Amino acid sequence: MDILGIVASQQTLAPTITGGTLYTSGGYNYRVFTSSGTLGVSGGTLVCDLMVVAGGGGGGRDQGGGGGAGGLLSFTSESLVSNSYTVTVGAGGAGSTGSQGVDGNDSQFAALTLVKGGGGGGQFTYSNNGRTGGSGGGGGFSGGSGTSGQGNSGGNYGASGGGGGGGKGGAGGNADPNPGAGGAGTNSFSSWATATSTGVSGFYAGGGGGGRENTGGPGGAAGSGGGGAGAGSGSATAGTANTGGGGGGGLVSSSVGLAGGSGIVIVRYAV
Repeated sequence: MDILGIVASQQTLAPTITGGTLYTSGGYNYRVFTSSGTLGVSGGTLVCDLMVVAGGGGGGRDQGGGGGAGGLLSFTSESLVSNSYTVTVGAGGAGSTGSQGVDGNDSQFAALTLVKGGGGGGQFTYSNNGRTGGSGGGGGFSGGSGTSGQGNSGGNYGASGGGGGGGKGGAGGNADPNPGAGGAGTNSFSSWATATSTGVSGFYAGGGGGGRENTGGPGGAAGSGGGGAGAGSGSATAGTANTGGGGGGGLVSSSVGLAGGSGIVIVRYAV
């Protein structure tokens, strides 16, 4: 065998990767899952980084708290042998038509730690607390708790309206003088967002703003990273799809909370 043949026989073949939508930027391939699917690895071992975001919680009605953002976790230098890996992308939770917004749905990559959906926002009328989740929902009374490492707690109700839902980057705001603002998301993955045209201005997993007690002023501001705004002089808005953002809380008596945004899973590896 000639020297070229020897060298060729010693080369390690790169694995073949399938699944998701492929983007290439800055020396990396990104496989983006905006809905559940399968990542296929064949012909070798894939060393990759992962970002997993769960669905955001729905906002509460009647001076409702904002929905909490879906939990966000990342994993670095994971070694994936030839196999098929199940990817679960959680849907956002529905806005409240009753006592609390609906929790977002969990996301997961294969057997890695389950990432929790955001907690639904509480309703003022029955003094409902925000629900626990990846990030906690804002309170119609007290805010819900977040999950350690995945997100932050929701804010508390005040005279002006509901508390803000928690975000990955910070807790939801307490109400007064305005309804609570949604907690900030994180821009730690801004290069991923730019490469894949996902997120909102480089952020993921922002909390929803709280709804107002009356129409005489603004609702709670949306958390950066796909959170929805709370109702006030303007209407509530839903969390942005595929960011894990929480939904905005509803206005007193006349409007329901809005839904949270669905999650996303991104797999990054060297070209």
